[in-house]
Amino acid sequence: MRISRVSLMALTLAAAPAFAGDVDLSLTNDSVKGQVNFLGNNSDTQLGAGYTYHEGSRHIMNVDFHAQGRTALGNLPTTAGIGVRGIGWDDDSLDGGAIGIGGFATVNVPRVPGLSFTGGLHYAPDILAFGDSEDMTSVELRGSYRVIRNAEVFAGYRYLNTDLDAPFRGDVNLDEGVMAGIKIYY
Repeated sequence: MRISRVSLMALTLAAAPAFAGDVDLSLTNDSVKGQVNFLGNNSDTQLGAGYTYHEGSRHIMNVDFHAQGRTALGNLPTTAGIGVRGIGWDDDSLDGGAIGIGGFATVNVPRVPGLSFTGGLHYAPDILAFGDSEDMTSVELRGSYRVIRNAEVFAGYRYLNTDLDAPFRGDVNLDEGVMAGIKIYY
């Protein structure tokens, strides 16, 4: 049994460079979010997972899967992705989630090395929502500056909204606000 554990650990460490990705931590006035993206920008796909704690004991989890590639907007190098984001949330007696369809784009500014802007949008209509969620909208905008080769700082805006299904009617902002954070590439 000991040999198999050592072999598994050696195989995991040897494969780690093939799964180069990033970890980011962001804060709003009311929440903290951690996100891990398992594959790097040069991969044809992106797989990630995140967790958000919102003040008042609201827990939000997400799993992302996107096809991604490099393109250009005008003369600006861009990385774009199209795919799905699964979101689940729990808030005391209410809980729900959705599978949002959408994507993201990161535009690099060549005249200012290290500066980039990212926008992401995912939407789930009623047919892709479950629990107490009737639909869901996730928007994130950020400006980033790469301070060193493997780390950047960013600031932006995050918006996660759901409409509640019957018998709870209404619109709930699960997480919204101006954010700031760091991203570390590994």
